[in-house]
Amino acid sequence: MRDKFLFWGAIILVVAWAIAFLIRADWWIPVLLTIIYAIGIYNVTQSRHAILRNFPVVGYFRYFFESISPEMQQYFIERETDGKPFPRNQRSAVYRRSKNLSDTVAFGTQLEVNHRKYEGIKHSIYAKSPMEELPRVWVGGEQCTQPYHASLFNISAMSFGSLSDRAQISLNRGAKKGNFYHNTGEGGISPYHMEGGDLCWQIGTGYFGCRDNEGKFNAELFAKYATLPNVKMVEIKLSQGAKPGHGGVLPGVKNTPEIAKIRHVTPGMTIISPPSHSSFSDAVGLLRFVQQLRELSGGKPVGFKLCIGDTKEFEDICVQMNVLKIYPDFITVDGAEGGTGAAPPEFSDGVGMPLEPALIFVNRTLKNYNLRDKLRVIASGKVLTSLDILRAIAMGADMCNNARGFMFSLGCIQALRCNSNNCPTGVATQDKMLIKGLDVTDKSERVYHFHKNTLHTCNELIAAAGRSSYDEVDATMFMRGDEFDHLSDLYFPDILGNVKQQAKY
Repeated sequence: MRDKFLFWGAIILVVAWAIAFLIRADWWIPVLLTIIYAIGIYNVTQSRHAILRNFPVVGYFRYFFESISPEMQQYFIERETDGKPFPRNQRSAVYRRSKNLSDTVAFGTQLEVNHRKYEGIKHSIYAKSPMEELPRVWVGGEQCTQPYHASLFNISAMSFGSLSDRAQISLNRGAKKGNFYHNTGEGGISPYHMEGGDLCWQIGTGYFGCRDNEGKFNAELFAKYATLPNVKMVEIKLSQGAKPGHGGVLPGVKNTPEIAKIRHVTPGMTIISPPSHSSFSDAVGLLRFVQQLRELSGGKPVGFKLCIGDTKEFEDICVQMNVLKIYPDFITVDGAEGGTGAAPPEFSDGVGMPLEPALIFVNRTLKNYNLRDKLRVIASGKVLTSLDILRAIAMGADMCNNARGFMFSLGCIQALRCNSNNCPTGVATQDKMLIKGLDVTDKSERVYHFHKNTLHTCNELIAAAGRSSYDEVDATMFMRGDEFDHLSDLYFPDILGNVKQQAKY
């Protein structure tokens, strides 16, 4: 293709210019052809892209279609139950609930209900009327002097920097109206978090917002912000489900002077949080840090967030809780399926324990060490729908956090461009032109409605199961497709049993 382009391109160019000189008209045609040929010459001589080197000019079409492949997949190929990380039907449910529209569907389920992976709730023929009041949970153990009455469903950690200023304002205003908390993410407390909504201030390994010039923890700065009335809880981030063992990443293109001032870092640089904390290096140090932050905050609930990896490390933390008599007020369990704006694919795809087994492990371990009644367990990791919330509670959680669902309520279309600063909806970008498309008044209402309507559906589900409260939600409420397989074996004998038996001999 390269040789043909050079040969025939030269001939066509000479002919085009000759005709233009003869008839003295249409000069734009040979000029355009000359520009295209010059681009082709550049493609042939450059060494960075093999496609363009072998297919000059034409190779650009490959990169164009690659750039719009998520949109092509989403709009023309994807079915209702397809799409990753979230299928279209789940995204559509969030959009409808956030707009306060009917979330009903027509003509029945599109799921494979006889599949082994199917999950559902065992309803009762003695169903109850749904509760009107949305569920809430007290957070704060015996060592906490300012317990917090939290909603069952809250906004998970998303920093200003990863999300735009208007996105953060919308989330916080929605949280204020719905009376639920907004986790700041590890990027610190920005002015856009201060719209009146309750905050859970997350302290990551970079100590953004409470660090000194060397990146170490600054107790004085921490106390300044932790005692703000809007800050209701403090969360120490040990690891994140989407990239456990890997520090958070803020691309340099998103690190504006304003963000750098909030985080106490240099603007324009890609900011990578350390993989672990410098204030402690073992379970004893972690618990003493929890105690220190609780004292500095004036007795507010303090806990930590982690994705379960080496289970012995979590057991060691439980052992030291009993030895030191220091108990966190909550533990946030993040699953490996959790979201992120930027992470190496090997970490997102191959590191960490999924949420369900992690919740079961954490719940049983806490019970084994007689700690379960001393703290709350918060589930975080792809907890999007009402069914997801109830499943998490059945596995041992007291309450749930979610990030991407609230992003959908802001208008996120799952364009998968969070790490590029080119989010088309103005949610996960610092591009001023794109941010202008996000209307705060409208989006804050959508955040509020998504939260309210999701929890209302939770109330309807437990009522359909014949339960009177969330305390009665457990694993016996649920059924799975693999149970049906076993059940069918009882009623449909294996007629090939004789053949299998003979095959052994």
